[in-house]
Amino acid sequence: MKYTLKEGNVYLNGKFVKTNIVISDGKIIKIGNEVDGKIYELNGKLVSPSFIDPHVHMREPGYEEKETISTGSKAAAHGGYTTCFLMPNLKPTPSSKKVLIDINNRIEKDSNIELFQIGSITKDQSGLGDELSDMEAIAPYVIGYSDDGNGVLKASTMYEAMIKAKKLNKPIISHSEDKSLVKGGVVVKGEYGLAHNLPMIDPVSEAVEVSRNALLAFKTGCHLHLCHISSPDSVEIARFYRNKGASITLEVTPHQLTLTDLDIKNANFKMNPPLSTKETSEFLLEALKKGDISCIATDHAPHTKEEKERGIEKAPFGIIGVETSFAVLYTDLVLTNKLSLEMLLDNLSYNVSKIFDLPTNEIIVGNNANLVIIDLDKEYEITEEFFMSKGKNSPYIGKKVNGFIEKTIYKGEFIYEA
Repeated sequence: MKYTLKEGNVYLNGKFVKTNIVISDGKIIKIGNEVDGKIYELNGKLVSPSFIDPHVHMREPGYEEKETISTGSKAAAHGGYTTCFLMPNLKPTPSSKKVLIDINNRIEKDSNIELFQIGSITKDQSGLGDELSDMEAIAPYVIGYSDDGNGVLKASTMYEAMIKAKKLNKPIISHSEDKSLVKGGVVVKGEYGLAHNLPMIDPVSEAVEVSRNALLAFKTGCHLHLCHISSPDSVEIARFYRNKGASITLEVTPHQLTLTDLDIKNANFKMNPPLSTKETSEFLLEALKKGDISCIATDHAPHTKEEKERGIEKAPFGIIGVETSFAVLYTDLVLTNKLSLEMLLDNLSYNVSKIFDLPTNEIIVGNNANLVIIDLDKEYEITEEFFMSKGKNSPYIGKKVNGFIEKTIYKGEFIYEA
């Protein structure tokens, strides 16, 4: 199939250029004034490299009532994503070759986008025991190792895991949390928790484990990727060890950049780490702009409506995010001149590919046509009906946004069209 995306506002070599893109057999074959094949008139709509999300929960196998590979991949395409990394809190745990082969077979059968499974660090993904997953055997089937949802309790266990991961040339993707400091908290230590008499989480619980893991990464040479950063101390610690030569990268979520603890209305605002104070949220945005934080990841975490209706103290942590990330960030940060559109697009795509040594989705001749077409001017309201995900647990329901995803293209195929 050959076609032309005509007169798009194309994000090309770090700039926006009004031009045409000719696509054939899944590849970008021409960029310029020429047209060939079927013509799609874009009339100046944004054409960007499609997005890459290094932190997604698709819940399959084990929790299909919340999400599946099929529904999760459709939701991701709806949000402009053509690549996602899948977290390992599944049943059975992705700690053996047998389980990983089954998951990858499901991905091949049911996904319309590129999905990479992450294997667990500890055998049961609890972070508590000494026994590691079968890291060598599962290495060909995973993008990295994580016990997401759980910090790894013992330094000796993490040290051994990093030594192995370094030999296998795979990253440790760390949910950094010392649970001895969490003490049943549900919101961040701050004004909201005090006003509502809720158990609170001190961000030091994150920074303590970041400090240990960053030192171990420095000593082992392992690539350490820090998930959903929410503490200024974590950023400072990572910068210190990175300046000494450690390979440490960090991600931040859209909700940490656009919401604070004072925005909490119900359990759809409950996630781990919890929404930060206004001061921390502003610090994280500046850290992203400086490059101390390496990319944006959604931590898309679907739950059933019944679970989230239990109230903020009893509901599970987690919100959905792949379908709203661009629009929320564009509306709240780009349109308010807090972040450039160029920097937003890089942090949603190019930066992720460079962190994990993946082919980029850059718009250049010869690359796969992995693209997203966006109407930046179209305003719409986020409703429950908007979502393709099984989960509807979004804090952005009722929010009016700009940045409407019109089409998502993966290897030349239109995998989502509005």
